[in-house]
Amino acid sequence: MGLLAALISGLLFGVGLMVSGMANPAKVLGFLDLAGRWDPSLAFVMVGAIAVGSIAFLFAKRRKKSLLGLPMQIPASTNVTMRLVLGSAVFGVGWGLAGFCPGPALVAMGAGFPKAWGFVAAMLGGMAVFEFLEHAKLSRQQA
Repeated sequence: MGLLAALISGLLFGVGLMVSGMANPAKVLGFLDLAGRWDPSLAFVMVGAIAVGSIAFLFAKRRKKSLLGLPMQIPASTNVTMRLVLGSAVFGVGWGLAGFCPGPALVAMGAGFPKAWGFVAAMLGGMAVFEFLEHAKLSRQQA
């Protein structure tokens, strides 16, 4: 049942990204172009997503288990660290250069956008480098 719920949620998320234009790099770059021909439409998509997500988190915080009976896993940390700030900056630069963030890139890749394939490859490469550096850091700390 959990896999079916994940599949349906993922499909709904992907359709929402396509309908809203979030999987279209030209629309995203138009939103990010504050000094040029700014397209504010994605701001409304984001505000709507934040509103829905905030309501969902309010309900989720009060529960021990999900509606499917799975344990709730809500992040507990609220610390703003240099690592978080730098990671957010790298994310933003990548989003601004490519017009993709991870979710929409996967949707665009599935829709056949060639640019998305390059972005996803670079994203996976970055994730591999991160894992390698984290593993090396843990090995040094244990030695």
